[in-house]
Amino acid sequence: MKLPELRIGNITPRFPIIQGGMSVSVSTAPLAGAVAKAGGIGVIGATGISTGKLTEEIREARSLSGGGIIGVNIMFAARDFAELVQTSIREGIDVIFTGAGFSRDIFRWVKDSRTEVVPIVSSARAARLAERSGAKAVVAEGSEAGGHLGTEQSIKEILPEIVKEVKIPVIAAGGLIDGYDMAEMVNLGAGGVQMATRFVLSEECTVSSHYKQAYLAAREEDVIIIKSPVGMPGQAIRNNFTKLIYQGEAPKPDHCDACLRECSRDYCILQALNNAKNGLLDEGIIFAGKNVAKINSILPVEAIFNKILTEYATV
Repeated sequence: MKLPELRIGNITPRFPIIQGGMSVSVSTAPLAGAVAKAGGIGVIGATGISTGKLTEEIREARSLSGGGIIGVNIMFAARDFAELVQTSIREGIDVIFTGAGFSRDIFRWVKDSRTEVVPIVSSARAARLAERSGAKAVVAEGSEAGGHLGTEQSIKEILPEIVKEVKIPVIAAGGLIDGYDMAEMVNLGAGGVQMATRFVLSEECTVSSHYKQAYLAAREEDVIIIKSPVGMPGQAIRNNFTKLIYQGEAPKPDHCDACLRECSRDYCILQALNNAKNGLLDEGIIFAGKNVAKINSILPVEAIFNKILTEYATV
């Protein structure tokens, strides 16, 4: 099966594979740089870090990328959204992926740069708005995705609807882990795929080994929907912290850095994500896609690409 060419404005990766941007500090420079070097689009999770740290991450990823394509993922719900976007533009980032809300301003901000903007959407209506605003592509993300979710519908349901409504490339996301998933999405009209959970189980991902072991140990029934202070549901691996969330007993924040535009303050999402990333699993949230149980190996990024492309070619 022939690979589609994914053209996002002035950006065309060698392979139509995007590594999803994962915050807080789950997808960092070593992972993004390795993905870019392998021929995909490597994405730094920019939400929850300072602009100075983001600058360092972008520069390090560039140095590792072999001239490949580097992007950032910035959540619109973040209070410092504008500052993170402006920092990314100044650093000459190739593409900004943004979700958890919609910004019209961002298209004005990138107008005089070479940076492309790709909104993450979960409906045909949102995709049409993105196209009218100037997006050169959209990521269609279904309910199988890890992290914050914008829909209860499967990617298999929303993808054909979105493809039919817009003329720009539609990148499929949500629960995709291998080349067979990629082929199915391309058959449904996708111009490329975004995978996040698969790349957590890469050698280059810098999260704690305990975090990766939680992925490897997860069973299908361990992936659950939780309530997030962001105001959106989230998909995560069941642990002691998610039990506390369900019981309404998650620890209240000791202090608040006002990292979100709006926050329920039921618990600190920033601290919970950082705790898990650093290996304090029962004090944090382990976001993961619905199909994490199907992944049983930690591989170098290059090997993950080879595996995906080999599987895709057999379809």
